[in-house]
Amino acid sequence: MKKRFTEEQIIGVLKEADAGAKPAELCRKHGISEATYYNWKAKFGGMTVSDAQRLKELEQENNKL
Repeated sequence: MKKRFTEEQIIGVLKEADAGAKPAELCRKHGISEATYYNWKAKFGGMTVSDAQRLKELEQENNKL
């Protein structure tokens, strides 16, 4: 079963890494693969929660067009 994470949860995981946690430990703790972690980092790295929500809204709007 695929587990979905909210933008808030993703940003939270990335902030834990910024605080010094090792990616492998974070992946184990949150039940994600390292590939998922690095995909999140590439997409959401450096964003705030509101930035990530705005990105999601824009992506949904673009899909409608």
